[in-house]
Amino acid sequence: MRKKIAIASDHGGVDLKDFLKNETFSIDIEWIDLGTNSSESVDYPDFGYKLADFVATDQAEYGIAICGSGIGISIACNRNEDIRAAVCTDSTMARLTRIDNDANVLCLGARIIGEVIAKDIVETFITTEFETGGRHERRMKKLKQSH
Repeated sequence: MRKKIAIASDHGGVDLKDFLKNETFSIDIEWIDLGTNSSESVDYPDFGYKLADFVATDQAEYGIAICGSGIGISIACNRNEDIRAAVCTDSTMARLTRIDNDANVLCLGARIIGEVIAKDIVETFITTEFETGGRHERRMKKLKQSH
């Protein structure tokens, strides 16, 4: 089954974004590239907000957001109340954030991880399902409530 995945980066993540789009994964992916497309300096919030809005309105099943550390763009994505963006530096984090947190945006730090690790993280993130029911679902409902 083909999955629609939105992907966006700032200038610090554009090379990793392009690498991932050109890789072969175990499932068929339709990449929706939301920019940036050059190494010219841009502001990561612009691309984080755009990606978050795209995923929140169900135009993509998941999002992949990339900046230098992964942190800045994750903060931008998480400003959208329908987004659960997580920075992951290995496949264990990616698996657990899907199982436990139902994360819908994966954030990567292009200056933190290499291409092979990034591919493994993306593969794990998009092929792992949320563990419905029980404590995880209860916690996700609490996150959707105003505090």
